[in-house]
Amino acid sequence: MSRMDAPDAITGVGGITAALAPSTYLGYAAVGPHSCVMSIRRLVMVLAASLVATAAARAQAGHQHDHAAGMPPVTLPAGSIVTEADVRFMQGMIAHHAQAVVMSRMAAARRASPRVLKLAQKIDLAQAGEIALMQDWLRAYQQFTPDTSSWRGMTMPGMLTTPELAQLEASRGADFDRLFLQLMIRHHQGALSMVADLLKSPRAAQEVDINVFANDVETTQMAEIGLMRQMLLDR
Repeated sequence: MSRMDAPDAITGVGGITAALAPSTYLGYAAVGPHSCVMSIRRLVMVLAASLVATAAARAQAGHQHDHAAGMPPVTLPAGSIVTEADVRFMQGMIAHHAQAVVMSRMAAARRASPRVLKLAQKIDLAQAGEIALMQDWLRAYQQFTPDTSSWRGMTMPGMLTTPELAQLEASRGADFDRLFLQLMIRHHQGALSMVADLLKSPRAAQEVDINVFANDVETTQMAEIGLMRQMLLDR
């Protein structure tokens, strides 16, 4: 095939290669300007779709990296009903819960309203208890077990940044109530996304205890999100 006959190729974002036939590269005028414009538009659409897919894949990979950052590898016996996704979920949720406990324990000293203080105390007690449950589960399966300081080094969905924590800590009274509710809603939504990711993972959440726990997290935190939204409206 001669150079004039050979298709050319353009490699776009994400490695997608679009082959251009001779008529659309060198001889497009022969088929009319409308066909040329349509071919260019199709190529742009392909490259744009590739860009979106690549960005999403990189974001997901980054999230997975953050989740397992600093964690030893997961080793499970052949045929185990527990999966790596189960283990990573429990490890990540310990950090996630631990930050919620830190947030909740700010309420009493920052003149939170009685209603917000009651909610914060409920979250504190419930999630501190669930941390102990998750730690026991990980130890039972001989997996690395994070402690309650792990929230400082793990980035999980919905978790507060260092400046956001400082802002919450510096607030008082009605400002604390508003900020606490807004940030805890987002924090809870992050936990729901973690549960959703777990349930989408192949063979995950088949073990009884993790299945029950994940569903409890979803049910409880969805209800609390509804309560917190109403509390914001009632202010």
